[in-house]
Parts: sequence; C-alpha cells; structure tokens
Amino acid sequence: MSDKPVLTSCGFLIARQQFDLELLIMEHADRLDLPKGHVDPGETQMQCALRELEEETGLRRENIDIVSDFSFKLRYRVHAPWIGEEPVLKELVIFLAWLAEPNHSIIVTEHQGHRWVKYRQNMTLQKETLDPLLRQLDEFWGTCPPQPRNGGS
Repeated sequence: MSDKPVLTSCGFLIARQQFDLELLIMEHADRLDLPKGHVDPGETQMQCALRELEEETGLRRENIDIVSDFSFKLRYRVHAPWIGEEPVLKELVIFLAWLAEPNHSIIVTEHQGHRWVKYRQNMTLQKETLDPLLRQLDEFWGTCPPQPRNGGS
C-alpha cells in the first residue's frame, strides 16, 4: 500500500479561558470528535479547517485566534467504501485556536451536541485520535504556557 494519504481531514481544536482553560469537544452518538472534515479539491488544509469550523460550529475566522506554531498530524488506515474495498491511508491535520470571545455561542449542525471540557495534563477522551492530539498539546503547553490571545486576529 502507498505511503501517500488518499484522504485528508482537517479541523480545529478550540480553546477558551473563562474560569478554567477549556477545550471544545463535539459529540456524536457513539464518540467524541472535533469540528473537522475532508479537504475539497483545490482547498488548502487551513481553508478546509476554517470551512469545517464554520459549517459545524458557526465560528468564523474572525471569532478565533489561530496559534500559528501548533499543528497536529496523524496518519491511520480507514475503510472508505466510496473509494474501494481495501483500507486507505488517511491523514488528520488539526490546528489550534483560541476563541476570541469566551462566551461566543456554538451552533451545532452536524453533531448531536458539544461540550466544553476542562483541560488538564494527561487527560483522556478518545483513544485513537483525540488522546494523541492531547499528548502533543500537553507537550506544547509544557514549553509554552497557554494564554488566550485577544482580538481574533
């Protein structure tokens, strides 16, 4: 099998600071997730992540402050029946951003709901994809303490 991803999915991990540092988690019937989706033809990874964020949460580019020195990538095999019977290599790319206004409403469109989860070191949410992202976040914030940035720029 090829080492080149056949599918790429991009999205955001959104953080906010109110009383506690919290992360936005989307809820499916059977799992937790992030606002993310597949890259459309001609779209960059960032364009895809921003489009999916708006489609799934109502958050627009001006509502967030992207952390430019953090991104998470993970490759794994998935079954994609619309491509073929054999598993294909998928790449997941997640960017990090602060919510510019911590009380901004989330408009759920493609999930059953959402929740804000209090961040803590070594937390676990979902073994396959979210937990590896959280380990990288622990490491990143261990060297660069989390501080919300104002202005959504």
